[in-house]
Amino acid sequence: MTKGTAKAKQVKGKMKETLGKAIGDKSTQKHGLGEQLRGKAQEIAHKTADQYRKRTGH
Repeated sequence: MTKGTAKAKQVKGKMKETLGKAIGDKSTQKHGLGEQLRGKAQEIAHKTADQYRKRTGH
């Protein structure tokens, strides 16, 4: 998964969360929040891996 994919997952999750709020659907809202968090975790993992590669030369 790429950095762009992780960011896209965050945006998609935000859209789901907003939709859930708008229609009063707590399930959709929670799923959207979960998707945002997964995307953020993936983004952090990519950043950490990049920093590791820069420092170690691998």
